[in-house]
Amino acid sequence: MARDISGRLTRLNARRKGMDRLGELTETAQVDVLAKSIQSESWQKRASTGQPYTRYALGAMQEVDRDYTRISIETAQRVGGQLNTGLTSAGYQVDFRLQGSVPLNVHIRGVSDVDLLNLDTSFLTYASYGVRGQNGWYSSTTKTSLGVLSALRGEAEAILKAKYPAAKVDCTGGKAINISGGSLARPVDVVPSHWNDTIDYQASEQEHDRGVTILNKRVPQTIDNLPFLHIKLISDRCTLALGGLKKAIRLCKNVKNDAQEEGKTINLSSFDIAATMYHADLGTLRAGGTYELAILAETQRHLDWLTMNEAEAKKLRVPDGSRAIFDTAEKLAALRTLSLEMDDLAKEVAREQRPSLAYSDYSLSDSRTALSSAYIPSL
Repeated sequence: MARDISGRLTRLNARRKGMDRLGELTETAQVDVLAKSIQSESWQKRASTGQPYTRYALGAMQEVDRDYTRISIETAQRVGGQLNTGLTSAGYQVDFRLQGSVPLNVHIRGVSDVDLLNLDTSFLTYASYGVRGQNGWYSSTTKTSLGVLSALRGEAEAILKAKYPAAKVDCTGGKAINISGGSLARPVDVVPSHWNDTIDYQASEQEHDRGVTILNKRVPQTIDNLPFLHIKLISDRCTLALGGLKKAIRLCKNVKNDAQEEGKTINLSSFDIAATMYHADLGTLRAGGTYELAILAETQRHLDWLTMNEAEAKKLRVPDGSRAIFDTAEKLAALRTLSLEMDDLAKEVAREQRPSLAYSDYSLSDSRTALSSAYIPSL
């Protein structure tokens, strides 16, 4: 980690309070963010001024202020409402869902883009070997996913431009239409999509088992995802970890962001980071419920072990089992860089918590021991 910890603390604070994205906000939203930015958060008071690395580690784990998250969700719902009106008038049958870091609550920005799935419910695909498929629940059609989603995307782009003339509607993205500014308090990514009834969904009828098909218009091609199963699996495991899993994910995302600000390259998506930490040791993450820095210790240990055991890292799959996490050489390189960043952070925080380490050639194992026994009271 770069030794400019004050710079990292400044950036962390700016991200959490939305100061890093003021230019993407309306004037009213800017005033609100500026007013709230002067308020300190509890993590900023839990470590002394002589423990900046500890303060950074604690802050990087915490969820974004719930008021910021509420505004993000409400903005996405507002955009969905306008699309619903416009698309219904044009003869579409639609529904909307949130996916990604915001509904999972692992976003690290006060002003965070929200992924809004814009579902065409008049069309779906299904697994023919599922119980419903075998029992004739579905009817055939000559329509295709590509055709349906291409038409939906074109209509949605036109509606957003008409409904939000003062906003920036960016239609260049392959998978999403990004809309920001104008009267919107937060940026929103609109993702045209339709349902994909998987074998598991046909058996369980639980929405978390239901798949979604999205469009990448640049190719063009369609992509099948399981966004709600990902959210459920991460959330369920985080509950077992007493909140430690999501804290570890946020920690990794913040460290990645700051390392990139300082010129490093870490090409791991938020999804990849969440999937990686899903496989961390549950018991040690659970210990973070009392000894919060144990989460940093386990994050460092897990990333270090994967880096030292590339063959095992390559075997890890995303929580829904659909693909390997580290499926490219670029991702393995990113893992190594993130691991080294976490090594440095763990050693610096451990030294603050156990000053005697500063007078010895201490190992990462020594650092983890110090972190796992350091008790920092909540405020």
